[in-house]
Amino acid sequence: MKKKFTIEIFKESCKGCEICVKFCPVDILYIGEDRKVAVTDEDKCVGCLICEYRCPDFAIAVHPAEETVKV
Repeated sequence: MKKKFTIEIFKESCKGCEICVKFCPVDILYIGEDRKVAVTDEDKCVGCLICEYRCPDFAIAVHPAEETVKV
């Protein structure tokens, strides 16, 4: 299964508020030992963007994964 989305975390902006964790419908976000958001399994991301929209500090971004073309 190809990855459909990538999740970019801006650790310097994250305050560890857990809003994204609480709203993620597929439970792939968590707060790590550094008190910053982290991703358990990016392959399970459904691209709903709820984490991105809910983050008050703009510390998370979801992007469509780039297609790999064989030449």
